[in-house]
Amino acid sequence: MARINLKKFFKGTYLGLLLAFLYLPIVVMIALSFNQSKSRAKWGGFSFKWYLKLLERGEILDALRLTLVIAVLATIVATVLGTLAAIGIHAMKKRPAGLIMNISYLPMTTPDIVTGVSLMLMFVFLRIPLGFSTMLMAHIAFDTPYVLFSVMPKLKQMDVNLYEAALDLGCTPLRAIYKVILPQIMPGVVTGALLAFTMSLDDFVISYFTSSATEKNLSMVVYSAARRGIEPSIYALSTIMFLVVLVLLLIINKRSSLENVS
Repeated sequence: MARINLKKFFKGTYLGLLLAFLYLPIVVMIALSFNQSKSRAKWGGFSFKWYLKLLERGEILDALRLTLVIAVLATIVATVLGTLAAIGIHAMKKRPAGLIMNISYLPMTTPDIVTGVSLMLMFVFLRIPLGFSTMLMAHIAFDTPYVLFSVMPKLKQMDVNLYEAALDLGCTPLRAIYKVILPQIMPGVVTGALLAFTMSLDDFVISYFTSSATEKNLSMVVYSAARRGIEPSIYALSTIMFLVVLVLLLIINKRSSLENVS
């Protein structure tokens, strides 16, 4: 009994230390974002001062606008491409489908710096000026696999005879996909879209290598500000980004759990 209790104690202690190491700095940052004082060592009282300061910084507002535009456009395109790719791969024979699936894993497993440098070199080779368009294409490239692997499990759960039955009843192939397959896999499509939006929202490395000096998203602005010296308004910005991503991840996890139950 003592050995079991000791084992539970060490497990609980390890888990507590791990969670403290991961989340305590975030808690401190959130607390400092409400600190009236600019000093990190002195608490000057609770205030929304630094959140209001964000509205006065044009660079941050421009970066926010760019980040949202890139994230929304990349999510839409990646969702369409990933969903169509999943449907196509699902209809293929086992061996070529497995090969393409393994290749599709590469953007998710390759380090971001390798992907960013590779995309930058490709754009330079093709003589495409770095800027908004290259950043958007880069985000679409690394968002699409997340949609693909979110939709694929729903396709595997679907009755294989539904598509053929729709064709036998007079549907065209495109109409059968829209009326029969898409409603069946819609939970996976929505989950993939949310995940793609989340990944695009806080990306730094790939954006850094595929953008121009005048096109900066929020993560790049935070990085630049940290190099010059962190102002508490950056704490406020980081807190907002953290909360947005946290809410999106909670929605994704909730949807995934509901899909597993159903």
